[in-house]
Amino acid sequence: MRLLLISDIHSNIEALEAALKAAPQHDEVVDLGDVVGYGASPNEVVDRVRGLKGKHVRGNHDKACAGVMSTEQFNPIAAIAAYWTRDMLSPGNRKWLANMPPGPVQHNGLSDVQFVHGSPLDEDDYLITPVDAAFVAPEVEARITFFGHTHVQGGALLHAPGAETIRLRVTHGLVE
Repeated sequence: MRLLLISDIHSNIEALEAALKAAPQHDEVVDLGDVVGYGASPNEVVDRVRGLKGKHVRGNHDKACAGVMSTEQFNPIAAIAAYWTRDMLSPGNRKWLANMPPGPVQHNGLSDVQFVHGSPLDEDDYLITPVDAAFVAPEVEARITFFGHTHVQGGALLHAPGAETIRLRVTHGLVE
C-alpha cells in the first residue's frame, strides 16, 4: 500500500491542489493535521480533505478553529486567524474538525507505524531536533512515527545511545 502523507495545509487550497496534482500514485492519504488556520479557504480545504480516502489526525489549529481548545498558547496572529477561521467554517466542517481523532492514529495493516500531529506523547508538542525525538523515543512502542506540526521536512533515526538527523531531499515540493 502506498500512502501519501499531507500535513499543515492551513486552509491553503491552492497549495493542497498543487501537492495532490504533483503527488505520485498512492492508495490512500494520511493527513497529519492542521487542515485549517491562517489561509483564506478553510471550507474548501476541509471539503477537499474530507473527500480523500484515508486517515486523519487532528492538529492544534484544527482544535482551536473548531472551538475545542483555547488559543492561549498561540501567537497573536495565529489566534486572530483561528477566530476568523472559526467564524468562516460551516457548522458541518466545524463539527468534522472537532471530531478529528487525536494522535497517535494507527492504519490498518501497519501495526508498527503510528501517525501523530505533534509528539506521540502530546499532540501539541513539537519534535524539531533529534534531541526532541530521542527524549520521547523510550516512551514510544511503534517503530515508525510520522508527524507534522513543525513545518520542517525531515526525520530522525533513533538508536542507542541517541538519534541522528535524516536529510530529506525536496523536489518540486515533494520529499524524496
